[in-house]
Formats: sequence, structure tokens, C-alpha cells
Amino acid sequence: MNKLKIEAYKDIKYNDKIAEDFEVMFNPASYNQKFDIEFEEAQGKGTSASEQKFKRIKPKEFSIEFQIDGTGAAAPKVDVAKKIDQFIKLTAKLNGEIHRTTFLKLSWGSLISYCVLKTADITYNLFKPDGYPLRAKVNATFAEIQDDKKRAALENKNSPDLSHVRVVGEGDTLPLMAHRIYGDSKYYIDLARINNLTNFRKLQPGTQLYFPPIRKKNVA
Repeated sequence: MNKLKIEAYKDIKYNDKIAEDFEVMFNPASYNQKFDIEFEEAQGKGTSASEQKFKRIKPKEFSIEFQIDGTGAAAPKVDVAKKIDQFIKLTAKLNGEIHRTTFLKLSWGSLISYCVLKTADITYNLFKPDGYPLRAKVNATFAEIQDDKKRAALENKNSPDLSHVRVVGEGDTLPLMAHRIYGDSKYYIDLARINNLTNFRKLQPGTQLYFPPIRKKNVA
């Protein structure tokens, strides 16, 4: 059974992976997605409602709860404190090389999210007689991210084609996606270079790829 996995990277392009992946002991029973659209709510005096002028779409958030059990009752024994420390170091500690927390990739089934940790609430709920934790519950919230290039492509209101970012689906190949978007598969080598793909013959489903307009000569 595939388990929820968290990977950490030094860069927003997800090229420089660091540390060991964090894998949950038990998959969550559920997770929450939050979509937050912000509007200007200024309301005229004496009126009963406002126009709700669009302001911005906030990054999508995921909230996930998972358990860490060191009793050995349902899974091989683990050191709960060390497992929590691994999670915190991977997701929440300031990385001295990049002077910030790491860029994360969450993957579990159809859920693939490029994100950062926003909050983590940890509850210890079972202990040894000496106070050492035997069980903990983690409630973590992650906020999705995009690099400036991809975000600008999605928000480019001056372009007749508003969609320059695509998510790789099952069975997709780079030549196929190039043909689908540009009408010609010959651009796949340039797309591999632009998206920093080291193995363009095997695309990972859920990966976001940037497709620049041809007229801007970003692809030859």
C-alpha cells in the first residue's frame, strides 16, 4: 500500500532534493482542501449588501491529520520523538543554505501538491511511565506554491491563451503534450530544457509543466 509521502527541496523548481523523505505510518482517513477567494467588502452607508469586488485567490491549502504510534500494537515500533523530529526538521526548520523553510512535495494517490508547511499542531496522547511519548497525533496544514514563471503564465490577462501550465496525466508524454498544445510534437526537447527535466521520457503524473507561447521565442 502506498503511503502519504513528503519530500523536501531547496528550490522552487524542485531540482535540488534534500534529506530523507518522510512517510506516514498510517495513511490519513481523510484530508481537507480549502479554497479561499478574497473580495473587497466595502459597503455603502445605508445599503444592505456590497458588490463583492474580486481581490485575489489565495493559495489552496491542505489539512492532513496522521498518527505516529510507538507501542508496536499496529505496526513495527518506532521512536515517536525521533519521528516527530524528522517531520519538523524536514518541513518546519529554517534551512541555513536557503535561509527559509524547504519547498515540499506531498504525494498520496491522486493528491500531488507542491507546497510549504503553514502550521503543525502536535498532540502527544500516550506516554511511558518516565514521560517518554508513545503516541502522537499531527495536524498539519500546507499551502500550495508556484514559481513566478508559472504563476505569471496562469495570470497573463494579455495573452489569448490563458493556460500555459499543464499537469501531467497518466500516459502523457512530452511529445504528446507538445502536440496537444502547439499542434506539433517537435518542441518537446525545448520544453524538457525549459522545465529542467532530466528524464523527459518518463513523466511523473501530477507534475506541473510550463508551456511558453511560441511567439515569445522561448521555444524554437
